[in-house]
Amino acid sequence: MQIENRHCHRFPSDLSARIRRAGVIAVLVVDSADDAIPLAETLLANGIDAIELTLRTPQALGAIERLADEFAELVIGAGTVLTIDQVREAKSAGAQFAVAPGLNPETLRAASQFQLPFAPGVCTPSEIEIAVSLNCQLLKFFPAEPSGGISYLHAIAGPYAHLDLQFIPLGGINSDNVSDYARSSSVHSIGGSWIAPRQWIQQHRWVEIGKRAKTMARLVEAARNPSS
Repeated sequence: MQIENRHCHRFPSDLSARIRRAGVIAVLVVDSADDAIPLAETLLANGIDAIELTLRTPQALGAIERLADEFAELVIGAGTVLTIDQVREAKSAGAQFAVAPGLNPETLRAASQFQLPFAPGVCTPSEIEIAVSLNCQLLKFFPAEPSGGISYLHAIAGPYAHLDLQFIPLGGINSDNVSDYARSSSVHSIGGSWIAPRQWIQQHRWVEIGKRAKTMARLVEAARNPSS
């Protein structure tokens, strides 16, 4: 595989700091762009100001564009970015960063060309090493719980600790285990699809989504700052 001159577009320090402060990234699947506005309002009102809106529906890019126009206080990422075209479209729609479930050098090269910060997905040491060779530093750990959870992440991240890599775990994380991830020095921020399930968004269950957002934000803050 030819990977030379293909580099990940790293997260600028200010954007990385904003996402780290957020602590939680709500991972969302939106079937109607109209739902994006009340959804964002609900999340912001309950302590979540970073989202990953996945490109799994035809309405996703339109939703990103609407949110980027209306919510300067929201950090907006595009998820499930699998192709060069999606990189370009996500950037054009106003996404501030992108992530993928896996590691594809072609999309990483496109992200560099379009200056879109990109976190590829990894779950093995070999994938971590490929990401490092492509100049990536912020990596998505997916699927987190099915792969072995926080103990597995510590095991595979340990040999690379001197490289200051950081991880965004996603997959199977909920109120029962989020604190374990939040306490880890290897974890930059945490992806949460549990906060706003697709069906809840379709059903406009904003109150329930708000409760989950508040719970997740509170648990992460308490785990990171136990003395406060």
